[in-house]
Amino acid sequence: MACNLDIRRHKDTMQILTPHVYWAQRHGEIYLRVDLSDAKNLDISLQENNTLQFRAQGHGAKGDNEYEFSLEFLEPVRPEINHKSTQRQVVIKIKKQAERWWDRLTLQGKKPLFLAPDFDRWLDESDAEMELQAKEEKINKISVESRVRKDPYLGLKKGYLFMYNLVQFLGFSWIFVNMTVRLFILGQDSFYDTFHTTADIMYFCQMMAVLEVINPLLGLVKTGFFPAMIQVAGRNVILFVIFGSLEEMQNKPVVFFVFYLWSTIEIFRYPFYMLACISTEWKLLTWLRYSLWIPLYPLGVVAEAVAVIQSLPIFDETRLFSFPLPALLGHSFSFSYTLQLYLVLMFLGLFINFRHLYKQRTRRYRSRKRKVQ
Repeated sequence: MACNLDIRRHKDTMQILTPHVYWAQRHGEIYLRVDLSDAKNLDISLQENNTLQFRAQGHGAKGDNEYEFSLEFLEPVRPEINHKSTQRQVVIKIKKQAERWWDRLTLQGKKPLFLAPDFDRWLDESDAEMELQAKEEKINKISVESRVRKDPYLGLKKGYLFMYNLVQFLGFSWIFVNMTVRLFILGQDSFYDTFHTTADIMYFCQMMAVLEVINPLLGLVKTGFFPAMIQVAGRNVILFVIFGSLEEMQNKPVVFFVFYLWSTIEIFRYPFYMLACISTEWKLLTWLRYSLWIPLYPLGVVAEAVAVIQSLPIFDETRLFSFPLPALLGHSFSFSYTLQLYLVLMFLGLFINFRHLYKQRTRRYRSRKRKVQ
């Protein structure tokens, strides 16, 4: 009896107070956060005059008491009220009748003293529009993806591409490490035997690279066919025709610079594509893949051009790959004339590939910026 009497007295001494309420909005919703912990006997209702009534017992700014407040909204809201009570607060979510931005929360012009913005959720109208647009884009993307028929061989394709890029990465890494170690040990002497120490692996990697021309034709990758063909064909001309067929070229320092520039580019390009196959991204690797080629790719083409120019007198002297001509026109058509035309095409290919790679880089960073936003 004494215990029940104490509880009754405690209830009688409890004051009815107003809690701190924090609010935020989106175009279609209102969020209220009531600063009331361990709330009990919650009574939240929406009256006919578009007024929210809140009453509960809990621990607020004035200790353990009964707290209540009412808010007459600026515009009509839907009758359904979603609320969640935690040990620290009561969260209320109400949907607007019409999806539009409100200038304020309440019908009365003067803001109630207990009401304040919820800066954890607060967004300006423009930010809220961007958030809404991002949600719509995500919903549309999911809707489109659900309608598109899934490729039953997608896993097999990704597995093949992953293994191809892994093998190429290992091959070019071996070349890069081998040349770097020899450069530190032998210095400039390593320039003259680069071909004999790395040619076999470079032959293998460049023959494998022919698959990069075939893959776009089979629809395995989104990369364009012509940029891939220009790069692979250009490198193979240098490797097989200039270096491979002329022993006089195999001991020249230009071989070192061509191979070193090629391998430096590829040891970042292939692991980037490997990770893309398993939907993984390393930001540093992405930056290196889309930034290093800007100086290295033109330098590589310049080194290739030097190799072609150095080979011209050798082809003239040896008459290798020359075309026989009728006696009236001369003995033969030197292959060096073909290489001179190839020099022009080489720099045209540089322009095409550089433009293509720059567009790839721009699209990549634009899509990343949209994801961040």
